[in-house]
Amino acid sequence: MSERINARLSPPLAEFVHRMVGEAGLYETPSEYVRDLIRRDMERRDGQFMQDAILAGYRDLATGRTFASSGDFKADMAVLDHKEADGWK
Repeated sequence: MSERINARLSPPLAEFVHRMVGEAGLYETPSEYVRDLIRRDMERRDGQFMQDAILAGYRDLATGRTFASSGDFKADMAVLDHKEADGWK
C-alpha cells in the first residue's frame, strides 16, 4: 500500500526538481525523483551504521576489549551481554 505525502518547496528547490524531471532530466516524474532520494538516504544511513559499528570494533581492539570467540555467534553474543551487564569496559 502506498501513501501520499505532500511537500511545499521553495522556488529554488522547485526549479531544481523541474530540471531533474522530464525529457531533459534524469527522472520521469517528481515522485520518481523523491523516491530515489529517499532510497539513497536509506542506503547512506545503513552505510553509516556499518561504518560506526566497524569503528567501534577497532576502538575495542585498541583498548584491549577482546575475548576469544567460541565460533557460535549466539553464544558469543550471550557472553558479551553478560560482560557488559557486569560493567565490562
